[in-house]
Amino acid sequence: MVKDLTSGNPLKLILMFSLPLVLGNLFQQFYNMADTIIVGKCLGVNALAAVGATGSLNFLIMGFATGTCSGLTIPVAQYFGAKDEHNVRRCVANSFYVVLALAVVLTTVTMLFTRQILELMQTPADIIDGSYSYLIVIFGGMGVTLLYNLLSGILRALGDSKTPLYFLVIASLLNVVLDLVFIQAFHTGVEGAAYATVISQGVAALLCLGYMVWKFPLLRITGKDWAFSWGHIKRMLGIGIPMGLQFSITAVGSIILQSAVNSLGSSAVAAISAGSRVSMLLTQPLETMGITMATYCGQNLGARKLDRIRTGVRQATWVSLAYSVAAFLVSLTAGKQISLLFLDASEVQIINDAHLFLILNGMMYPFWP
Repeated sequence: MVKDLTSGNPLKLILMFSLPLVLGNLFQQFYNMADTIIVGKCLGVNALAAVGATGSLNFLIMGFATGTCSGLTIPVAQYFGAKDEHNVRRCVANSFYVVLALAVVLTTVTMLFTRQILELMQTPADIIDGSYSYLIVIFGGMGVTLLYNLLSGILRALGDSKTPLYFLVIASLLNVVLDLVFIQAFHTGVEGAAYATVISQGVAALLCLGYMVWKFPLLRITGKDWAFSWGHIKRMLGIGIPMGLQFSITAVGSIILQSAVNSLGSSAVAAISAGSRVSMLLTQPLETMGITMATYCGQNLGARKLDRIRTGVRQATWVSLAYSVAAFLVSLTAGKQISLLFLDASEVQIINDAHLFLILNGMMYPFWP
């Protein structure tokens, strides 16, 4: 169901819209968490380190893809706010062309250079094969990941933040089952966790597509809507590429950090891997607020309601700062216990290192917004 964010109490609308997004992002993180938990518990510390060593490179590529897809759907929100249904459909149709091209380019580049990048990052010799096996499956499934992010972004642009959540819940549960099947029953190693992730995300994408066709008459695209439009594509790329680069620039710092950690050995990689998973979980509401505000501002910009944009941004900033402090306190008081999700209790030093990482990282949460 579409939702108009151009009228009503801004803070209430922002919070109500963002809540399903937070839950959805948490379930999306659950994809990776399930991989990490099952790999760590079933295959051991080296396998955990192998998956963990892929985090920054995965973030670089998938972060760019996710950010770009989010940006592509902002013009959809703007046209929807302006009640321009024709251009909503034109943007949606042409966004598929952009995502197809992006999938081809990113898949080709990553399949060719992943091994060399892992070597440049000084990935320890005892885990590099596992890291490569995991990433090559994830990057090979780039197309379904892009498709899901695009389709869920389109639904959010029309004010529907709940439906993508429902589909992510289904996909996350499927991911856990497939993790156990591939790793425990088929003995596929770390790449089995990657297969589970790609298949689950593909199911979520197909559910989104089917729902859009079934429930949204506004999105029933006709032959004329499919006509290639450089004007629409240029407008979408003008927002999507900067958003994708914003994610990637952050990831470059993570890659530099990961390279330094890799030089310390697989135990340090395992500690940072566990800490990073917890940190990503805690920061999801902050990232979600950014996605929420993109839709909120897009609709209100289309409706020319600039005062509502200023009010909403101010209120969202205060909410984000308050949450940042709370998230840091969780890292400080419970970080060690949460890290036990990924690590055996006997790995005392690794658990202590993961907790230290969480404390230092959590100190920066108030600056995250």
